[in-house]
Formats: sequence, structure tokens, C-alpha cells
Amino acid sequence: MPTLNGGDVRDIPGNDGAEMRPLEPWRAKEFLAHIDRGREFIGRHNALPDVVTDLRSSRAFLQTYADKTAADTGRLYGIWMDSELVGAVLFRTIDAKRTAEAGCWLEPSAVGKGLVTRAARVIVNWAIEERGIHRVDWWVSAANEANIAVARRLGMTKDGVLRESYLSRGKRHDEEAWSVLAPEWQAGKQTS
Repeated sequence: MPTLNGGDVRDIPGNDGAEMRPLEPWRAKEFLAHIDRGREFIGRHNALPDVVTDLRSSRAFLQTYADKTAADTGRLYGIWMDSELVGAVLFRTIDAKRTAEAGCWLEPSAVGKGLVTRAARVIVNWAIEERGIHRVDWWVSAANEANIAVARRLGMTKDGVLRESYLSRGKRHDEEAWSVLAPEWQAGKQTS
């Protein structure tokens, strides 16, 4: 399984040539174009399109994750298909040796190819196997069936539902909390 080291490009397992690499501030224009292509689709379950609205806010968002990477409190990896940025996986938070919160998004052109599951598998494996993280969390809108399916494919367990805990575009949404513990992840690798 590929590992994550610094700024290296990593193939995402599969035979379609998908790659992931850190999304850094110098990619702000490319990142904004990606968000613009998927703005409405991504915004159904993710507030990111309301945050990244122009080149300045795109650069600021990416700088936040560059700072988190430097402080070892978060990571952001873009997903590329045919040299085009089509999505991302991330650790919104990392609390070394304890927990990390993973997440993702894709633009519509990349849906249905297994990209998020494969890329998320790489980062979860990195967190548990290389970093020694004990628990990886996955918070998802209860209406986001695609991301719930990813949690299931990753072998995560649904911990519960937080009713109307997430405010997006003026409406309250339920969130589901999913997680996988290091021993569960390692046992799942043995059976797959």
C-alpha cells in the first residue's frame, strides 16, 4: 500500500492512474477552478464552497492546511485524474497518538470511480500504521449516502447520530459519527 511522505506524489491503488499529493497554497488557482466546477454538488453536504469563493480565499484555505501540516495537526491531499484536480481527502484534525478526523469531497465528474474510498484507505492506513493514531473519525451528514458508504467500505463503525448539529446554508442537518480503531483496521487488513 502506498505511503505518504512529505510532498511526494502517490498513486492511488487501482488501474486508472489516479494520484494524490498535498494541496499546497501555490495551487490556489487550480483549487479554485476545482471548487467552481463542483460548487453546487460539493456544497450539498460540505461548507467548503461557501468558504472558497475567490483566489484569495482559496489561497487562505490551502495555507490553513499548510500550517496544520507544519504543526502536525491536519493534512490535505488532492486527488488528480488525468492531470486534473477532481477531489480531496484530508485529516481535518490530528491529535498525534490519539485521534484524527478524516474527510473528503469530489466534484461530479469523479463520482462513482472509487477514488475517495481508495484515497481514504491510503490516509487512514498512514495514520494508523505509520503515525500510531488509535482512532480515525469520519463525520458525515446523515443525508450523504455516498460518504456513509465510504465509511462502511473502510470498515468503520457508526458511533451515533448528532441531531441537527451541523448548520449549512441556513438549515440544520443531522451528522453521523463513524470511526475505526487501530486494532479493527489491522484485523481488517488481515482478512482482505
